[in-house]
Amino acid sequence: MRKLINGTGIDLGVCYYPEHWNRDCWAEDLDRMLAAGLKTVRVAEFAWSLIEPMEGEYTYEFFDSFLDLAAEKGMQVIFCTPTATPPAWLTEKYPEVLNADITGTLYRHGSRRHYNYNSPVYREKTRNIVEVSAAHYGKHPAIVGWQLDNEFNCENDRFYSDSDSSAFRVFLQKRYGTLEDLNRAWGTVFWNQTYTDWSQVDVPRKTNTGAVNPHRVLDFYRFISDSVNSYARLQADIVRKYKKPEDFITTNGMFGNIDYQRMEKESLDVLMYDSYPNFGYALDGFSPEDFMKDRWSSRSLAEVRAVSPNFGIMEQQSGANGWNTSMEAPTPRPGQITLWTMQSIAHGADYISYFRWRTCTFGTEIYWHGILDYSGRENRRLQEIARISGMLGQMQELAGSGYEAKVGILKDYDNVWDAQQDRWHGRVEQISQNGLFSALQKTHTPFDYVYLKDEIQPEDLKRYDLLFYPHAGILTAERMAVLEQYVAAGGKLVMGCRTGYKDICGRCVTEYLPGMAAKLTGTDIPEYSLVAPDDGTIMVRWEEETFEAAGFNDLLAAAGENAEVVGTYASSYYAGEPALIRNRFGEGEAYYFGGAFAEDAARAFLKKLGAGEPYGDILELPEECELAVRTKGGTAGNGGKSYLFVLNYRSEAQSIRLKKPLKNLLTKEEEEGERSLEKYGVRVYEIN
Repeated sequence: MRKLINGTGIDLGVCYYPEHWNRDCWAEDLDRMLAAGLKTVRVAEFAWSLIEPMEGEYTYEFFDSFLDLAAEKGMQVIFCTPTATPPAWLTEKYPEVLNADITGTLYRHGSRRHYNYNSPVYREKTRNIVEVSAAHYGKHPAIVGWQLDNEFNCENDRFYSDSDSSAFRVFLQKRYGTLEDLNRAWGTVFWNQTYTDWSQVDVPRKTNTGAVNPHRVLDFYRFISDSVNSYARLQADIVRKYKKPEDFITTNGMFGNIDYQRMEKESLDVLMYDSYPNFGYALDGFSPEDFMKDRWSSRSLAEVRAVSPNFGIMEQQSGANGWNTSMEAPTPRPGQITLWTMQSIAHGADYISYFRWRTCTFGTEIYWHGILDYSGRENRRLQEIARISGMLGQMQELAGSGYEAKVGILKDYDNVWDAQQDRWHGRVEQISQNGLFSALQKTHTPFDYVYLKDEIQPEDLKRYDLLFYPHAGILTAERMAVLEQYVAAGGKLVMGCRTGYKDICGRCVTEYLPGMAAKLTGTDIPEYSLVAPDDGTIMVRWEEETFEAAGFNDLLAAAGENAEVVGTYASSYYAGEPALIRNRFGEGEAYYFGGAFAEDAARAFLKKLGAGEPYGDILELPEECELAVRTKGGTAGNGGKSYLFVLNYRSEAQSIRLKKPLKNLLTKEEEEGERSLEKYGVRVYEIN
């Protein structure tokens, strides 16, 4: 059994850089960590030169010394492959390993993540450093897990080197087979882009207008994901040869243009995330009126949970953030480290590692503070983390419990990447993702992100009473078959404007819209339009509810004997036209809404479809508080236990009301009625 995230405990750790500190600091640092309840350290993600200082020359003494000391102290270690920062001797001798910008200009040595995944030389050097590191350190008793690289695709999630162009051609040849099929898929007859030789096909380059064939860009994003996953698997396969059977393999962060579900399936035992809620309070662009920006980290945590239902946090914010060049954010206020730690645990984290132990005194991250400041003196942040460790002692029964949600937001990478490069698609997607999250949070409705992978089955969706698939511009027959079976078995599905208008290559279809979704939704779309600036706010009436149809409007018609118009537009030249169709399909219902889901629209759907405030009969919370629920052994009342996390993101106390007696998991006392939740406060209630 692995030592962390194994269903038996919730553990704390910290990131440590022994190379940044004199060796005579190590023993004292480890002792202080352990005294604060920090039992695991992560090391070595930027330390290639400490193992291979010159090409082909190896020295293991540095980490031998540290690992032996860690074992002596009883400290567990997550050891990293150091490939995120190739050393100067490598990049100077082999510049082809470097990434490039869209003009083809190489990035130079001096920052991090400056390599590309497809350089044959870099892959060879990666195999070598991972092989020698894993072979030497793999059986060390202090090591409990391995992190691959560091934050794949952080800083750069697009790659434009010559090696990438060569690999892109191979990727496309596998995908399409022939140039004729590639030209057809990309519509290269438009603007005379037709290719007559594979050597003409490159990664997207800078153009005079900034416009690049959108079908080429969509495949470029697929290619980047394929490259990252191939590179991660290269490392994972090597580590698995040498690690102890119980040691896990992970990586950290979630960044653009990566299919993380594939990565976990091929390379990882568990995914870990880097959670910095204070990014929301960065000085650049912050407005105090914004909706509790640190609360938006819950959206990212839901994305992680879509990959690993129980996951880890490799870097949990513990201090102010900032490089000397960017990212100014303040120090966490008293109580916020506790709040953000519990935010992660509430969403499924069973391991929390703080970044970092000591704040570095040199380099780009001198303002990226850790638990301790430069001097290492005792401070309130360390004291708060020690208190968190004590709190977790009362919460160990939570380990292994799953997040409980009856509402899901469907996603797939084809549409995520299409919305990223298609302004029309991206506009409505952003409105809906923001609106749905805000409405779900403010109505205290737990939700999951659910990715429609090729292997997904209708039974995988049965746990959800309601699913939103906001703007599936790209649809496939396989995904529609799963959705039809889900609805036919009694599910409720809501789809929004701009559904079904593209094929898998991102080309617009010639079928009546919404294309493949027409049968399930009972909808025909004779006309559609962006909402014009002089139209103002387009409103929709659905019985007693009135809400906005934001961004884009499909004008609808009911199609089929089980389809009916339940909502109409209330303004613009199409006032009175259908805006919302309900179609009874088997035992369930499918809804097609002609707009994007702004917050008021999302709230209306949650209310009308009986999905909002599912715990409203148990407790009453203000909008300023988040509700998250983890369950174990089945839901409460069905042979299991539920744990209700109430999180206050405000700098003032909030009043909550418990409508029935609930056990406070931290105090073991029963509570009922009105309660005051202190600023940045957390309560965890247990119900059977």
